[in-house]
Amino acid sequence: MTLEKDIKQTKAFKNPVEKTFVNIMFTNNRICDLQYKTLKNQDLTFQQYNVLRILKGHHPEPITINGIIERMLDKMSNASRLVDKLVQKEYVSRDFRADDRRACDVTITQKGLAFLEKVTTDIQSEMFDRKGMSKKDLETLNTLLDNFRDIYEQ
Repeated sequence: MTLEKDIKQTKAFKNPVEKTFVNIMFTNNRICDLQYKTLKNQDLTFQQYNVLRILKGHHPEPITINGIIERMLDKMSNASRLVDKLVQKEYVSRDFRADDRRACDVTITQKGLAFLEKVTTDIQSEMFDRKGMSKKDLETLNTLLDNFRDIYEQ
């Protein structure tokens, strides 16, 4: 289905740039909805999932809350609160630093790694195991999105 049909647009876009922006936003919302449904079943928010992925990427080294914030997709999230919730679930551990009591080191636990692996598999099967895009298509899409984002970097 085309974007125009999906959003029930009756008039043509003014130009390809406008259509691209709307298409990216619409597609992002659809992806977020799919992820939200999968994550909700696991009692996890998208932001918590993002923190777990950041910690896994930094594993086995610890990372500070500020380091997490720098890497988050949603910069408006309260990373300290997200880490607190993940500590309660035993998916991460937090150790306060002796040299700076305001800072702490955060690491993902083995339980968190196993949980993240399962959730990531669920998300990927929900989103990409359907008929559709090949690996080559996905690589091309990633290249195009990287190029598009580079144009609008500040």
